[in-house]
Amino acid sequence: MKKLMLMVVAMILVVAGCSNSGETKGAASGGKEVEIISFKLADNQPLSSPLAQSGEKFAELVEEKTDGVVQIEVYPNAQLGEEAETTEQIKAGALDFARINVVQLSQYVDGYEALTLPYMYDNDDHRWAVVDGSVGQALNEKIQEETGMYVLNYLSSGWRSFYTLEKAESLSDLEGMKIRVMDSAANINMIKALNATPTPMPYADVFTALQTGVIDGAENDFVSYTTSGHFEVAKYYMEDRHTAGFGNLIMSNKAKEKLTDEQFAIIQECAIEAAKWQREAMLEAQKAEKQVAIDAGCTFTEVDIKEFQDAVQPMYADYDYLETIISDIKNFDY
Repeated sequence: MKKLMLMVVAMILVVAGCSNSGETKGAASGGKEVEIISFKLADNQPLSSPLAQSGEKFAELVEEKTDGVVQIEVYPNAQLGEEAETTEQIKAGALDFARINVVQLSQYVDGYEALTLPYMYDNDDHRWAVVDGSVGQALNEKIQEETGMYVLNYLSSGWRSFYTLEKAESLSDLEGMKIRVMDSAANINMIKALNATPTPMPYADVFTALQTGVIDGAENDFVSYTTSGHFEVAKYYMEDRHTAGFGNLIMSNKAKEKLTDEQFAIIQECAIEAAKWQREAMLEAQKAEKQVAIDAGCTFTEVDIKEFQDAVQPMYADYDYLETIISDIKNFDY
């Protein structure tokens, strides 16, 4: 019995040791024994998504450029929690890295929500210039100072547009429709400004809500449109490109403190390289998934963006505290 208890205790200690990131003895690529620094990276997306794939790319680059000294294990499919949970874990130092939606950052620092207001960008060149340049840098410095979280890059979640059960080709066609949106003030206000009815609900419930007619439509990018199965019931996609979707890779201060200055510089370099790779991968995925929907009989309609921009203009009055950053984004030289 005593021997059995000792074995159980030993197993518990092994499991506990494996459950936390930290330093362990190991051999780097040169064969010399070094302290291996192990980290965890959380993502709520499956590895079929270019967002989650960016985490794997980042981990590969870090291991390669640190000669195996820094190793990162990716946990997709919300294994370590949904985005709100993992963001809070990063802030508390209970998790090393997480890939999240930029909307999560707006819960901690004013300014990030300006990045996701409707019809802010002309094109991809415009939005990447904004977040990679002075606007994004200032926000990242602010959140690091106020929360201890490091924002390492900006990733592409595509461009969000509307898709509906009945064909919609103009602003007037949306009037009165019940449209599912993420539960955020900016999204709800946008739908109201477009004279539709905002219907916040969890993403997992959207397919059934479309299928049963609880909602008349939803909004998302091409990849989410097909991989969710929404294209099977809501076959009309109106390309208004109202919101540019951003993901972010964030890092805890506690994880940063385990690294030398040189290793942290490598982390930053690899995050930027992974972002460049992911943006291209997402572009290709968007093209491929749009074709999947076309082949399935879905209809895609381009619209007059100006009437949508004019309709949402009054809602910006609710964001007077963001007036400077909104102006900087819209007038950013790219």
